[in-house]
Amino acid sequence: MDRRRMLHAFKTAREVGNYEDAAVLPENVDPQIHLSTNTLAQPFYLVCEKDTVLGQLSGAALVRLRASTANRFDLEPGDMLYVPAGTPHRIEPQSASVQIRYKVRDSEREGAVWSCPACDEQVARLDWRLTDPPSASYVAACEWFNERVAGSGCPSCGEVVPSVATEILAGSPA
Repeated sequence: MDRRRMLHAFKTAREVGNYEDAAVLPENVDPQIHLSTNTLAQPFYLVCEKDTVLGQLSGAALVRLRASTANRFDLEPGDMLYVPAGTPHRIEPQSASVQIRYKVRDSEREGAVWSCPACDEQVARLDWRLTDPPSASYVAACEWFNERVAGSGCPSCGEVVPSVATEILAGSPA
């Protein structure tokens, strides 16, 4: 996908997939806009090194937050959500959604937190250096989780932690 000086978000959204977080403006623009078309729940909580802002362009989504004074936000078209640096957050589309994420250019790290589906306790965390596209790191992180954590019991409640279907993420090998 070519980066442009002007974003035609809905047209460009047809070129991106689930949690692709594709940077769409020229590289020197700060903050950068990242675009995703999401139809399935994000398989982990994303942790960004710097503050980010989510914008809901179409559809509806629930955003869950961990370690925050607020635990959830419902987003509809036109809504923006500020996510402080280091706050784990997970997007769960309620319908097919187009979202943008504003990220500062000098961010260097991101991470993922997985939680038990039964008790919501954290079962794993992995941090990494940012790559372009971010979706490649999301896939690699989920593969790491599947190899090292999935199938084990939750340390809090004993529930078996399921694997993540990496094919739902943009950037997954076909």
